[in-house]
Amino acid sequence: MKVVLIYPGISGIGFNSYGRGMEESWINHGLCSISASAKKAGYSVELIDLRCLKDWQDFSGIINEKKPDVIGITMMSVDYNPAMKCVDIIKEVNSNSIIVLGGQHPSLMTKEVSANKKIDYIITREGEISFIELLKDIEKGAKPVRIIEGKMPELDALPFADRELFRDMEYPLPVEGFEPPFVTIIAGRGCIYNCKFCQPAERSIFGKKVRRRSVDNVIEELNILREKYNFKSLMIHDDCITEDRKWMTEFCDKYKRNGFSQPFACQSRADFICYHEDIVKVMAETGLKLFFIGLESGSQRVLNFLRKGTKAEHNYKAAEICHKYGVKIWANYMFGIPTETKEEVMDTVKMIKKIRPDHYSAAFYTPHPGSDLYDYCIENDLSLIKSHDSYRRNPTEAKIKGVDYEFLHWAMQESMTGQKRLLSFIKHRVKTIKYFPYYTLLWSKR
Repeated sequence: MKVVLIYPGISGIGFNSYGRGMEESWINHGLCSISASAKKAGYSVELIDLRCLKDWQDFSGIINEKKPDVIGITMMSVDYNPAMKCVDIIKEVNSNSIIVLGGQHPSLMTKEVSANKKIDYIITREGEISFIELLKDIEKGAKPVRIIEGKMPELDALPFADRELFRDMEYPLPVEGFEPPFVTIIAGRGCIYNCKFCQPAERSIFGKKVRRRSVDNVIEELNILREKYNFKSLMIHDDCITEDRKWMTEFCDKYKRNGFSQPFACQSRADFICYHEDIVKVMAETGLKLFFIGLESGSQRVLNFLRKGTKAEHNYKAAEICHKYGVKIWANYMFGIPTETKEEVMDTVKMIKKIRPDHYSAAFYTPHPGSDLYDYCIENDLSLIKSHDSYRRNPTEAKIKGVDYEFLHWAMQESMTGQKRLLSFIKHRVKTIKYFPYYTLLWSKR
C-alpha cells in the first residue's frame, strides 16, 4: 500500500516558499510521527510539502504520477483552503485514492470538515494509533466509521519522528547564536494552563493532563540526531516544557552528562521564570539561550480577561531574570484584544519598551476556533474573520469589530522604536543570509 502525507501550509506564504523564513521552514512533527508509526508498521510513506512545489499544476502532476492508495492531510484552521483544494485535485486526478484528514481543525471543527463528502475519513485528536488501524482495515476491505476518534499513545512507545520527510536541517532559527544544522523536538503534549485565547481547544485534542516523554527517551533521540545530523542548535517545541521542575532538572543533568553543549531554545511563562529562578539558572548553565515568552499584555485587566494567570509585574521581573543569566527573550504579545482600551494598548507598548526583548513577535489578536475567546467573539458579533486564510497572525488585516487598527499599527511600531532591534536584526541577517533569502521580523511560528 502506497501512503502519501500532505503538508498544506502555504496560506499567506504561497508555493515555492520553503526555507524563505522561520515560518516557512518548520517541520511538522505530527506528520513526522504519523510517518514513523506507519513505516514501523511496514507501510511505504512519502511526503508532499506544498511549500516546495511551484503551483497547483505541479501538485496535480505529482498525484497523477504517484497514484497513492491512501493520502493523509494534516490541517490547521489556516490551512483549510489549500487543504480543500488538495482534496478537490486528488479526486479529479486519482479518484481511487482514499483521503484521510487529521489535525487541529478537523478535531475542533469536525462538522464543518465532514460536510465535504470527498473526504473519506477524518481522524480527530491524535492519529498515530488510529491511522495505522485505519490502514489495516482498508487493506482487509473493512468499512470503518467515517469519523474516527484518535487514541492517545504512550509517548515513549512511539518511534522517533521521521525527519526524512522534511529537509529543514540546513535552516537555522533567525536568532543570533542558533546555527545550522538546527533541529526541533517535542518532549510532551498538552498544556496545564487555561488561557482564554487557546483553551479548551488544546485539552480537546491532547486531554486535560500534560503527557511527557521520559528524559531518557528524549536524550536517546538527541543522541541519534547528533550522530545523524551533527546538529548545532536545538529548540524544544513544547507548549509548557519548563513547568515540570523535576523533569527539567533531570534533562539539564543528562544533557550535559551526554556531552551536549549545543544552545537550545524553548517556551516558558513569565510567572514560572519569576518563581523558579534557580531552574532558569541551571538551564542557562546547560545551554539555554532563548526563551519564547507569551507576555501578551502590559495591562493586568487584560491579562485577567485572557485568563493568562500571570501578573503584569511578572513580565518585568521575568525579563530582569533572563537578562541576568544571558537568556535572550522572544517576546510574544498581542494588540486588538476584545475589550482592550487604547490606554491598555499603551500599557503593552510601555512594557515592551521597558523590557527590551531581543526579538519581537507582535500580533493582532485572531479568534481561533475551539477557544473560549473565539466563542466570545462569535456570541458578541465581534469577529471580522472573512475566510480561513484570516486565521493567520497577519498584522495587516482587521480581526475584531470596534478596534482602531490604524492606532494599533502605530502602537505596534512604537513598541519597537528606540531599541537596538534593527541593528541586531541586520547583524544576524548578514551572518545567515546564505540560509534565508529573507526574514519576517514580526512573526513567530504559526
